[in-house]
Amino acid sequence: MHTSREAHPIMDILAQSRPAVVAYQDLLRLHLDERAAGVVGSIEERHRNGRTYLYERFRLGTEMKSRYLGEATPELRARLERAAELKADAEARRKRMARLTRTLRAEGFIVTDRETGSMLLAFSRAGVFRLGGTLVGTFAYGLYQGELGVRMDYEELARTGDVDLASFARLSVALGDTVEESPADILRSLKFDPVPGVIDRQVWKWRQSRSDTLVEFLTPAFGDETVKPLPALGVSAQALNYLNYLIAEPIQAVALYRAGVLVQVPRPERFAIHKLIVADRRRGGPDQLKSRKDRAQAKFLVRILSEDRPDDLAEAYADALSRGPRWRARIAASLERMPETSERLAALA
Repeated sequence: MHTSREAHPIMDILAQSRPAVVAYQDLLRLHLDERAAGVVGSIEERHRNGRTYLYERFRLGTEMKSRYLGEATPELRARLERAAELKADAEARRKRMARLTRTLRAEGFIVTDRETGSMLLAFSRAGVFRLGGTLVGTFAYGLYQGELGVRMDYEELARTGDVDLASFARLSVALGDTVEESPADILRSLKFDPVPGVIDRQVWKWRQSRSDTLVEFLTPAFGDETVKPLPALGVSAQALNYLNYLIAEPIQAVALYRAGVLVQVPRPERFAIHKLIVADRRRGGPDQLKSRKDRAQAKFLVRILSEDRPDDLAEAYADALSRGPRWRARIAASLERMPETSERLAALA
């Protein structure tokens, strides 16, 4: 049995100031209001697999169009009922959003670099996040500074400019809606080049030569890790096992670029447990350095969540353990190297 222990220095977790936390929450609320304010047609409900989804129906020329708005949560319904009121407040809301973004910069929130920010803004305007796109990886991890109210390690986040986007292939087919501009066209306009797969030449990742930034599209695998289409997003994606757990029930977040960009990220507790799984998958291979980073991110999040959101963390941990022996073996292998994290998770039971 592997028993080597990995030492990570125990660092103090620094909380964001209360004004910063309130400003972030207000900015997120205003962005959600802004999205609802754009609705101009009637609201239609569609039911699939026991869930209700909301669409906007509107006329474009002589045709009736449908636009996906999201799952029918009480919060979304309430916003849509206030759509006319929200539309009337557009100018004041946008000025406040700009002020709040300046406040967060002054409070030390890590901002998104210009090139990544412009890409995320273009993706957002095209509907990538509205149609199920979820940021994963280190970029998503950095956005938890607002959700969890903690300061993040700038040097760690600056080491990678990669952006990973994931979505469920089945959801992408079922939505019956597509992006207003293809991510491929957006990336070409930003001087990204496609990187064809070695075997089948399918494109699911793009590289920008001037910055060496890599953008990858991913989707959950349920067996073979092949390349699959995401019709709603107009791209192909590399399928990966265990990803279905990570991107279930994602949350909204704001990336700090201009007056903020509304995006979607995994729930932090699922991100933490998923990092334990992928750290073991990468261990000993060419991605060994990424494996160490995975464990460091899991340790940081588990430490915060075990104190601030223990019930959420306990539920996510129990969910992952219930998914079978391979899942439990991956998690256990990582926790053998992380005694402090292992003790925190054991104490949740």
